[in-house]
Amino acid sequence: MRVVVDLNRCQGYAQCAFLAPDVFRMHGDEALLYVPQAGAEQRERLAQAVAACPVQAILVDDGEDGQHTLPAGALADGTGGHGGGGW
Repeated sequence: MRVVVDLNRCQGYAQCAFLAPDVFRMHGDEALLYVPQAGAEQRERLAQAVAACPVQAILVDDGEDGQHTLPAGALADGTGGHGGGGW
């Protein structure tokens, strides 16, 4: 699954890092690092992280048709975000 975070929108609330620590982590107080490709085993945790983001900065493409986010909501079209680069 492809993960995209709009780092311009992200405010560093760290809910995603708490809910999906294998995908997201905070570097310092405000910088978010994330893994841009997550395995299917992270599906439930990613859904929780997307739902918990107070500024809706996280999009997840589930890979099935390229147009799904987790949970259902806005479409992930590959635009409007920055690549993570992992850690």
